[in-house]
Parts: sequence; structure tokens; C-alpha cells
Amino acid sequence: MGISANSRGQRPGVCTSTTLPVNPYHGQIVFETDTNTLKVWLGSAWSTGTFHTDIPPLSVDYLVVAGGGGGGTQSGGGGGAGGLRSTVTQSGGTPGTVENALVLSKNTNYSVAVGGGGTGGLQGNRGANGGNSSFDTITSTGGGGGGTYNGLTGLTGGSGGGGAVNNGAGAAGLAGQGHAGGNGGTDTNNINDSGGGGGGAAAAGQNFGVQAGGANGGAGRGVAITGALTYYAGGGGGTGHSVPGGATGQGGVGGGGNAGASTGNNPGNPGTANTGGGGGAATEPPHQGGGGGSGVVILRYPSGYTILIGAGLTGTTATVGSNKVTTLTAGSGNVSWS
Repeated sequence: MGISANSRGQRPGVCTSTTLPVNPYHGQIVFETDTNTLKVWLGSAWSTGTFHTDIPPLSVDYLVVAGGGGGGTQSGGGGGAGGLRSTVTQSGGTPGTVENALVLSKNTNYSVAVGGGGTGGLQGNRGANGGNSSFDTITSTGGGGGGTYNGLTGLTGGSGGGGAVNNGAGAAGLAGQGHAGGNGGTDTNNINDSGGGGGGAAAAGQNFGVQAGGANGGAGRGVAITGALTYYAGGGGGTGHSVPGGATGQGGVGGGGNAGASTGNNPGNPGTANTGGGGGAATEPPHQGGGGGSGVVILRYPSGYTILIGAGLTGTTATVGSNKVTTLTAGSGNVSWS
């Protein structure tokens, strides 16, 4: 039962699973009509009929979160959260922008950078902006630093830093990445004597005057790219000027750092690492605002591919259903797939 030819080219022999050739030659191909299976004689046995199946295109979903801004000091503003960009539906606040997955090529290098958090401010200095995070053509902007007394505004970033006491204004965030920081107070009484909260990915930072002591940071967004809903990019809390009994500005959900307690002199708390959360503000020198949380880059792609994480990057890979998810937590370098 050999290969025959017709006007459409060659075709294999046709048989059933019980009428296979008795003396097949190495490489002979047959088609079993009762099992709809194509088989090859391997020299000692028939193949099982299992053939290579092409894996789907290398379509990569991403979550790219930049480093959060550092909190201010001396009734300072909270640090703004790092910018957040994603191809995955986001929870919390106004609807987040859902971007298109990147269709990439095998055996090609694609650059990745994970932004660090900005340092917290000392007397006379605002908190520093966080570092940008990126994957190939996608860049998220670092969060803006929080303002510091006297009247220093927050800094613009992915989300804006909160302003400090004495009319420091909160800074703007970038559309599609985050929200503005809240305004600082007027330094006239316990209610107004507070810094604004840092902006978050899902909401703006709170303005002064909502509560005595310190304004809350804006909320971050929940993204389930890893299979579990996790919140990222919350703004840092602003703080008050040693207000007896005043509330402490709380960091926004998604890694925002709490401000230093309004009663007494206290440093700000840092944003949570690998969330892009803004740092909380400090009450008085010599205490420093909390540093921003570092960013993160998370990539999701079909499980038939294997990622190579290049030198300079720190990351881990897990299988989630029919996909693999690679989480890159530090550094810069290249990734590729095979």
C-alpha cells in the first residue's frame, strides 16, 4: 500500500486500523479511515498519529507600573503613584484605559526597565519623582514627588504629588496613567494645616480640609493579569503639622505609604515595593518623607513559548491556565521568546 498520485499531488495509502500494511517500509504513510488518523511507520512501530501543532501567535499582554514618587515633609504632600498602563481590564475608580496587546516575534530582543521609587523629601526639598518603567514601546511615567513646606507644590508625574501646607498645589497626573495630587492647606488652623494626598491610578489625592491632620492618597487600580486581582499605584498620604488628635493621611489602596502620624514628629512611610505606590509625607524635620515604591512589569503570553530573561533583570515565571506570566521586579535589560 504505497503512496499514489493524482492531479492534486501525492496521497497516502488508505486503510483501517485493522488492515495496516503487513510489511511496511520505513517512512510509509497511511491514513486510517475508521480513526481519521494519519500514521507513519517508524521502522519498528507505527506512530501514534500525534503531529506537531503550531502554537498561537506571540501576543503579549502587559502591566507596566512605574516607580512611585517620594513623600514631602513638614506638613508635606504625599508622593504620587507611578503611572499604570495595561492591556487587562482594571478595577476601581473611573474606568481605566485598556490597551492593545503587543504581537511580537520569536528570537527577538525586547527591552524592559523597572523604575525605582523616588526618595522622600527633607526640609526645603520636595520628594523626588519615581523612575519610569517600560516594555518595548510602552512607557509608564514615574510618580510625582510630594510638596514640602513652605508652599512648595507637588511634582507632575504618572500621578501627581500632593501639595504642602501654605497653599502648595497638587500636581497633575498623566491622562491614561494616573490622577492629580491633592492641594495643601493654608497654615491657619488644625483643619487647614495639612498636606494634600498623592494622586493614584484610580483617583485623585484628597485635598486639605477634609479632615484634621492629613489628606489621604488616591486609590490605585486592581489588575488580574497574574490570575489574582491585585492593586497597584496608590498615592501616598499627606500629613499635618503636629495636630493633636489629628487623623494620619492614609496611603491609597495599591501600595501607597501612610503619612507620619500627625501627633508628634514622625517620618513618612514608604510605598510598597513593586506596586508603584507613592511615599507618605513626614510631619517635621529632621524626619524624611517616605520613599516611593518600586514599579513592576508583568507579561502574559501563550504557554507554548519560553521566555529568556536577560542579564540585568530580576524576574520569575509561573503557568496560569493556558498562559505563562512573567513578573519582572527590578533592573533593566532584554527579554526574548523561543
